[in-house]
This record gives sequence, structure tokens and C-alpha cells, in this order.
Amino acid sequence: MTNGQTTLEELAARLPPKGRLLGLDIGTKTIGLALSDVERRLASPLETILRIKFGKDAEKLAAVAAQFEIEALIVGLPLNMDGSEGPRAQATRAFMRNFGNRLPYAFWDERLSTAAVTRELLAQDVSRAKRAEVVDRMAAAYILQGALDRLGRLAPRG
Repeated sequence: MTNGQTTLEELAARLPPKGRLLGLDIGTKTIGLALSDVERRLASPLETILRIKFGKDAEKLAAVAAQFEIEALIVGLPLNMDGSEGPRAQATRAFMRNFGNRLPYAFWDERLSTAAVTRELLAQDVSRAKRAEVVDRMAAAYILQGALDRLGRLAPRG
């Protein structure tokens, strides 16, 4: 595949036994980041990058990836409810094409991730201001956790 893109199944075969993955929820104004543990069992919200312009956004993303010795990226793909790709999915694909061959990455269907996270935050009675502050990185953790769970099922059992 071009530009580092791979399927989750191909990624599972290429990954070393241990190493962190970084989950991305790429929005128009922010990029939510989530980090896996080295055994790739648990996703945790990490931070939210405020988008400025592509070069600066990519630079910050690359710096975070280097800091945590990231093996690969799991990128939320915002599909429409019928499974088709709209403008947001196309923008996400374009961002990753431009990010290039820096790291292997796989897309993960992120439908309902923000809605699920928002519901959970509402259930916990989190204020609107606090929800706005954390929802992107929590959505990235939700995306990453889904992919980690799937990778766990794909991993060869020793």
C-alpha cells in the first residue's frame, strides 16, 4: 500500500511483539491523540493538538510519535452512517496521504465514537466546557481501543 497505509490485518503481521500505537481523531479544528500501552491492550487519552496548518500539525504529530516511540498509527475514519465516505473522510485520507511514509497506519471506522464518548461524559455529569476540552482525545482513545481489541484477536497465540 502507498504512503504507509495498510490494513489492520497487515499491520498486525508487521508489528513487533511490543510497542506503542497512537490513535488519531482528526477533526477540522483539532486532532485528538490517544496512546496504547506497550503490550497494546489499553488505550488512554493523551492530548489534543489544536490545528494550525498542515506543516505545523504534521510536525507536532511526528514529535509526539517520536517521543513515545510509536510503531504505527490508528486513524479514525469518519464514515457516513451508510458506510460511504463524505468530505470529512476524504479530508482525513488527504491528511494521512500528506503525512506520508513516516509511520505505517491503518484506518478504523470511527462512526459514533464522538457520540459514545459524549454520552459517557454526560452520564458522568461532566460540564460542557470540560467535555469540549477532552472529547477529541477521548474519541481517539475510543477509536484506538476498538483497533487494539481487534488486533488482540488477530495476534498469533503463543
